Amino acid sequence: MTVQVTVARISSLALRISAIIFFRFAHFPTAVFAAFAIYVPAYLATYRAGPELQVADDEVNVVVKETTLAPADGSGTPVVVDQVDVQENIILEPKPVSSWKILAFGAPNPLDRVSSILTFIINGIFVALTADALFRARILYPADDLSFVRLGYISNEEAKMLLREPDQAKMPVTVEIRIADPQPPFEDPIWRLAGGLQSTNNETDFTGIVNIPLKHKYPRWYEYRTSNNHTGRFLSAPRPGQLSDKTDGKFTFLSTSCILPRFPYNPLDHALAIPGLRHLAGKLPSLSAQFMLFLGDFIYIDVPNRFGKSIAEYRMQYRQVYASPDWAPVAQNLSWIHVLDDHEISNDWDATDTGVYQAAVQPWATYQANVNPPKALSAGTTNVRRQDATWYTFAQGPASFFLMDTRSYRSRNKVPFEDEDKTMLGAEQLEDFLAWLARPEPRGIKWKIVASSVPFTKNWPVNVRDTWGGFLVERRRILEAMWDAGSRGMGVLILSGDRHEFAATKFPPPKESKWPASAAAHEISTSPLNQFASPFPTYRQTDDEDIKLKYIPAGSSKFGAFTIENIDGESSLHYQLYVDGKEAWNTTLVAANPASSSSGSIWDFLKF
Repeated sequence: MTVQVTVARISSLALRISAIIFFRFAHFPTAVFAAFAIYVPAYLATYRAGPELQVADDEVNVVVKETTLAPADGSGTPVVVDQVDVQENIILEPKPVSSWKILAFGAPNPLDRVSSILTFIINGIFVALTADALFRARILYPADDLSFVRLGYISNEEAKMLLREPDQAKMPVTVEIRIADPQPPFEDPIWRLAGGLQSTNNETDFTGIVNIPLKHKYPRWYEYRTSNNHTGRFLSAPRPGQLSDKTDGKFTFLSTSCILPRFPYNPLDHALAIPGLRHLAGKLPSLSAQFMLFLGDFIYIDVPNRFGKSIAEYRMQYRQVYASPDWAPVAQNLSWIHVLDDHEISNDWDATDTGVYQAAVQPWATYQANVNPPKALSAGTTNVRRQDATWYTFAQGPASFFLMDTRSYRSRNKVPFEDEDKTMLGAEQLEDFLAWLARPEPRGIKWKIVASSVPFTKNWPVNVRDTWGGFLVERRRILEAMWDAGSRGMGVLILSGDRHEFAATKFPPPKESKWPASAAAHEISTSPLNQFASPFPTYRQTDDEDIKLKYIPAGSSKFGAFTIENIDGESSLHYQLYVDGKEAWNTTLVAANPASSSSGSIWDFLKF
């Protein structure tokens, strides 16, 4: 086998394997193009060199002749000598051609032109599909002219709305609302002006925030319409500590993370297709969710390739998600609130506010943070919001929520895990978070729910340093505060994403400690909404500090629904996991009375 044949085969196999990996895991697209660059000259050299030859026949002819030699001087006796004449005739012919080998390995043979052309076309198709997956959306769908509306945080007093309209001919844009189910004679279905935008400009990527005041004390369904032809409806939130008969006494919200458009790759799909949103849209009507709590990686600025580090690049990727044909069905009638994670900045980000962070955080604020819940209360106060915070708190119905920022203030991941000064949250956020855990809640609130973009458990050993497993001192301090809250009768639940897998974990207090066993905190980690699933299991329990309850790695689309309701005088939280659109697992947690009361348990039962 000649060198060019070997190179052609190796580069062809590398190209095909890299393309399949790219289509399945959205990584290494440059390997496809690099292999093709090597393959083309090797293919041409192999074809021009002609077919490989083999020996068809090998004949050896031996002729022996006797010759009498007499001495030159004529004296002596003549000598008879044998003269041997050897002739070898080698006949070469082309090696037999195997069409399947040409098609399978990619090296051509001029004796089989059809297979040689087909194998080149096959590799060309792999390259073309890779280029299509990488560049079609960028070239054809930058979404510069995108006009859309999305619902942000909705309380019992106001609804926040993000509106984008680049066409100044449509300005001003007005927003009108009305009650969807008016109760006569004191209510009517008349549309009323609720707010609007006078103009937009490139400074905010032609977006603006509309704060809509809500006058009704209790949850009501509202319809909205804008003067630039966007419509939808939303349900106002129950007041803290209360449940609504509009949802049959249930309070439901959703959680997930991680969106990569057009994955898994299908050349027939729209360039901005997000199949996971279709799974979500199919379940929304039956769930009656109050909001989606999205736990980070709404965009993937560096997957499959980073194309730039400018504000414009980050903005475009947000627009492309919102421009997806699959977005409107899950957003017109559902509030979305967000936390920040690494791929909205750069993979495994741990460089605080340096470098590319500034280019990343401005579009994040424009499209996500500006319509998020209120900023957290400053520790030691009851009504003062920390103005520069990028972490948020709010209370609705039976739950109080704290949305962490785990990226902007963390120490370097490489710092030793047990370092006393290593922090995930930074001093101010940690102070506010611990104060929130210790703060008494209004009557009727039975749950403290923490949103962390990265897992709290240390049971994911792969790249554990990027999770709370790499920040053990701060994690231990937080766990103690959670156990304190649990001892007072609060159910403490951590929600996380990031890992493209599902896991439920329990954090029991140490045995024979001051905390009862009933004070245990729990974590439910759910992701991705639309990304690759881990190709192999990566979660495993290593000690009795983080107890594995359930682990499901498979599925490229996962989201969870949390429903809280009062059953027989107790606050019950029911969780449903959906994998690729189907319910895959569920569990129920029940918050009981404080440890000092007669029940002595925060969790009356835990069903699996």
